[in-house]
Amino acid sequence: MAFEIIDGIMTLKLDMVATLALALLLLLLGYQIRKKVYFFERFCIPAPVIGGLLFSILSFIFMETNVIAFKMDTTFQSPFMITFFTTVGLGGSFKLLKKGGVLLVIYWALSAILSISQNILGVILAKVTGIHPVLGVMAGAVSLVGGHGAAASFGPTAEQLGVTGATAVAVAAATFGLISGGLIGGPIAKYLIEKNNLKPVTGKFQVQTFEEAAERDTVSEITAKSFLSHLAVITVCMTLGTIIGTWFTKLTDFALPGYVSAMFIAVIFRNINDNIKLYKFNYHIVDLIGDVSLGVFLSMALMTLKIWELAGLAIPLLIILICQVIFIALYTIFICYRLLGKDFDAAAMCAGMAGHGLGATPNAMANMGAVTEKFGPAPRAMLIVPLVGAFLVDLIHIPNIIWFINFFK
Repeated sequence: MAFEIIDGIMTLKLDMVATLALALLLLLLGYQIRKKVYFFERFCIPAPVIGGLLFSILSFIFMETNVIAFKMDTTFQSPFMITFFTTVGLGGSFKLLKKGGVLLVIYWALSAILSISQNILGVILAKVTGIHPVLGVMAGAVSLVGGHGAAASFGPTAEQLGVTGATAVAVAAATFGLISGGLIGGPIAKYLIEKNNLKPVTGKFQVQTFEEAAERDTVSEITAKSFLSHLAVITVCMTLGTIIGTWFTKLTDFALPGYVSAMFIAVIFRNINDNIKLYKFNYHIVDLIGDVSLGVFLSMALMTLKIWELAGLAIPLLIILICQVIFIALYTIFICYRLLGKDFDAAAMCAGMAGHGLGATPNAMANMGAVTEKFGPAPRAMLIVPLVGAFLVDLIHIPNIIWFINFFK
């Protein structure tokens, strides 16, 4: 740590260890604030978003008032980001498709169509409002289906291609989406249930819970050896993915970030391993590594956010996001509900679609939890939505984003 005068303002320079320490402190602060403020808990706002954005806002105010500026070394941000996406890949088992049946495939396809539609709508509205079309992608599937994790990951990728303000737009859109998804999911399901006089039917359906289907229903002891062995698998996937991503980009001139290729290497390994049983995973350890990595990565990404880049984009961004919310409401009511069977579970899944289609699977589960608490159980919905929202949707969602960014760069 050191103080310097840069551009006439006192600047605190943090090395990579001090930057990591600050990110961890802000992450812990975010957990404390979320625990005490109902609004954040109600809309499933992630702790790193709370702590990271709070610091970025304060640092922006300090800089504008010439009090102090911060210059941080975010060397650790990329490894944590790649680790998170690799753990997502290890959750992408194709065996889950069989457990969810035809209805899961339909819901998966609808989620993929939603992701593509959000990007198309975002690009069209970006051109109408006079901003770069890639910013429309940032306010489309990147931040909505993708949430804050994808927003903080693809934003810098877009900025490297010359799209100024991409990260700020994506993070702002992801936050807007989280809140919107929590607000509209329940009312959509309530409207469908009451309009069509739907009742829960569970007797003829024998389904697993999400935890059972995803092999997260049993908790085994976590030891140093088991943790290190899982970390070894993850880092090997990360290394191979980074190498392949770099090679692919050089060969095709098509930007493929290392964290994306690492995720797909992990998907390949997971599905090969499911068949040959090379390694026995403890998915609680995988989830633990993923949660910690996402928290640190997001905290670090958001605390260094350039908020001032949003100033000239606020109105176009708001127009795009309002249209995105209206679109998903119409999409779930008039298309998803019909294709998912027009029954009680279909209505609950529409609430879930609004949740993870605008930001996060926890939002989807909160929406469906509120619906089932009021109207009755929806066991198929509680299985299918988290399987697709947490794992399977990324298999189509991420290639879709990469194509749109490269095509409109």
